[in-house]
Amino acid sequence: MGDKKILCVGLVCLDIISVVDKYPEEDTDTRCLSQRWQRGGNASNSCTIFSLLGAPCAFLGSLAPGPVADFITADFARRGVDFSNVAWQREGETPCACCLVCPASGSRTVVLADTNLPDVSAEDFSKVDLTQYKWIHWEGRNASEQVKMIQQVEKFNSTVPEQQRITISVEIEKTREILYQLFPYGDVVFVSKDVAAHLGFHCAADALRGLYRRVKKGAVLICAWAEKGADAMGPDGEIIHSDAFPPPVLVDTLGAGDTFNASVIFSLSNGKSLQDALTFGCQVAGRKCGIHGYDGIVPQ
Repeated sequence: MGDKKILCVGLVCLDIISVVDKYPEEDTDTRCLSQRWQRGGNASNSCTIFSLLGAPCAFLGSLAPGPVADFITADFARRGVDFSNVAWQREGETPCACCLVCPASGSRTVVLADTNLPDVSAEDFSKVDLTQYKWIHWEGRNASEQVKMIQQVEKFNSTVPEQQRITISVEIEKTREILYQLFPYGDVVFVSKDVAAHLGFHCAADALRGLYRRVKKGAVLICAWAEKGADAMGPDGEIIHSDAFPPPVLVDTLGAGDTFNASVIFSLSNGKSLQDALTFGCQVAGRKCGIHGYDGIVPQ
């Protein structure tokens, strides 16, 4: 399994990131401190982290041909991310996000033009050679189709020896009821602070206790709670916690959650304990918050 890849299924978009010294007032002209283009999207960002950590990885998502897709695929190639599974769409446009990052407050404000680009379908997924992968992670989007994809993996897993089975993880980040059908389908389930708060929970530990009944038997449920760190619960019902590891200076929190998820998956996929994986995820996410972008999150 050592040579097998981690596949991330979800969004890729173009992030146009402006770093500002303070959040601008409406209807004003202002200058930013810096600006850059960056490949974005949760699943895409997690692939960047896997690559930096040294894990072979691949991305499956939708793109529309054009200059934005040219930038994105060139960046995948630069990072060594396999994008041969990309679903090239005949209609729609590759989405773009305008991001304002304000280090002074630690905020990152994202306005996404989520275009009419079709999401990856279960039919697209059926073309994937599952024998190449040891772990597949789904960013919750078109959940009904994603359930069908996961069922394809479950069917595959039922036909191979245990050591060749693919681990399934899902991320439920947005407060959309349709995404909650993914809860029972992950071996590892990431639920966001936003979703937990939306469902009435006031801390990660309470969210895990309240939501664990939604996951399948034997699953791990994980909830990160920003500067309060992250908690996880496995089938034994024990709450495991890691404190956050804030950087000396807060610089850029954009993609910190994707960094956390990927770092936890990386650690678990290499046989580490849940406690070690949770701590590693918080450590790498903390380093990411101290730099612009992602280069530099792995100590040399």
